[in-house]
Amino acid sequence: MMRWTHAVMLAAAVLAAGCSSSGSKELPPAELTRFEEEVRLEREWSRSIGVGQGSTWNQLGLAAEGSRLFAADVEGLVVALDQESGEILWKQKLKRPVSGGVGAGYGLVLLGTLKGEVIALDSESGEERWRARVGGEVLAAPASNGSVVVVQTQDDRLIGLDAADGQQRWRYDSTPAVLTLRGTSAPLVTNRLAVAGLSSGKVIAVDVERGIPVWEQRVAVPQGRSELERMVDIDGGLLLSGGVVYVVTYQGQLAALDLQSGRPLWQRQASSYVGLASGFGSIYLSQASGTVEGVDQRSTSAMWSNEALARRQLTSPAAFSSNVVVGDLEGYLHLLSQVDGRFVARVRVDSDGLRAAPLVVGDWLYAYGNSGKLAAYRLR
Repeated sequence: MMRWTHAVMLAAAVLAAGCSSSGSKELPPAELTRFEEEVRLEREWSRSIGVGQGSTWNQLGLAAEGSRLFAADVEGLVVALDQESGEILWKQKLKRPVSGGVGAGYGLVLLGTLKGEVIALDSESGEERWRARVGGEVLAAPASNGSVVVVQTQDDRLIGLDAADGQQRWRYDSTPAVLTLRGTSAPLVTNRLAVAGLSSGKVIAVDVERGIPVWEQRVAVPQGRSELERMVDIDGGLLLSGGVVYVVTYQGQLAALDLQSGRPLWQRQASSYVGLASGFGSIYLSQASGTVEGVDQRSTSAMWSNEALARRQLTSPAAFSSNVVVGDLEGYLHLLSQVDGRFVARVRVDSDGLRAAPLVVGDWLYAYGNSGKLAAYRLR
């Protein structure tokens, strides 16, 4: 077990450093290029959320429900804020190391811990509704359809909990890869299915009420001589759009799968350890190399590609107005046109960097920096 854990941390370190498996000399992040700004990101407010992400490659994301925004730090501080004013509505200290979060919906704020727990808070008051032990590290936000809360653990187990009291309804076990990146994708939950991406490069769908397998589809096949070269983790969140599940693996494929059957609609070579976004009929992804791409949602055709952010350890993209926004290791938010990928704006959020995906709610953009700085922006 210790050997496996060490391997996980080693893989994350290699990825973060931007080194290749061939042992070639590490290259620095690309220098930022100058451009003429076409729009302006104006900061409306900012707040400090405890100690932020911590030093163990956490990606604690933001969540929203109604007019509220939710954030958590690695030490277990959970905060609810008004989306427009930034006013703090409540705080809750869990006294647990938070590693998976934040999920929100149906009156619950959901978090996972390094101790193998899922904690549900009331979204209105912050009071604890329940906590459940799931037996493994939770590194991504739990998800719910209002009836069942679904959580994925680091060892590729998928667990369904009753949304009312946290009692376990079902468990789906699978065998994780020998060597994996530190992280898991967040499950995707509908009224009928719970869909998850695994470290083996597979996507599985189970009946959300009973945990019975419905379909399984391999997206990427491990290749190479070393275990490092054969990593094909699905660490970024899955994207559901128009009855199609979009998924990307590390050192593998970007794929479109039919939600009901898992049937592949198309695949394209790609490598990413973060999630996807959609807009203007395109899928947007941040490649592990730092390239940002727009791909036609109906085929494998690349609409545009921007390579100017090489080795800058980009966050998941988000679609914002007519733009795509990504964060980087130096704490910059970059806005690119959804039409052709050109830069249109840039702003620095946190000098400690950005790992969590930006969150877009209407015409508001929220960014949560590694040091705990949470900032809200609008376009001017």
